[in-house]
Amino acid sequence: MKKMYAVDGAVNGDIHEESNGPSDAYSAISSADRLQAEPESLRKWREEQRERLEVLDANSRKQESEWKDKAKVELEEWHTRQDEQLEKTKVNNRAAEEAMLSDMDENNPGTEWERVARLCDFNPKSSKQAKDVSRMRSVLISLKQAPLVR
Repeated sequence: MKKMYAVDGAVNGDIHEESNGPSDAYSAISSADRLQAEPESLRKWREEQRERLEVLDANSRKQESEWKDKAKVELEEWHTRQDEQLEKTKVNNRAAEEAMLSDMDENNPGTEWERVARLCDFNPKSSKQAKDVSRMRSVLISLKQAPLVR
């Protein structure tokens, strides 16, 4: 007769599966008895707690879906406002470009200083530039008052 040795939990060819529960029958019965012998107040509390948690989970899922719907609506409104603003900017830029091109095409003699005055800001208080342009401003004003003769 062939002798079998215990290797990795196999004894005489029988393989015992490992489980997370108790290993012998007595402890399995005692744990089942403890579960059945649970007081009524604890069982009732567990059921109430489970019901409360289910209600809270349902409320949180409902609130999350409402927030998502609200966010979608706000995002769509934001996109429409952005598109409207973009269209307004395009229209304004086109109008400004056409006005600039028409001003460039005007070559009426004697209107050069008016064109310079439109391009330059001669009010020192409203100027927000970091550089000091007072000397340039004074040169342009003096040239306007006494133009160079060629």
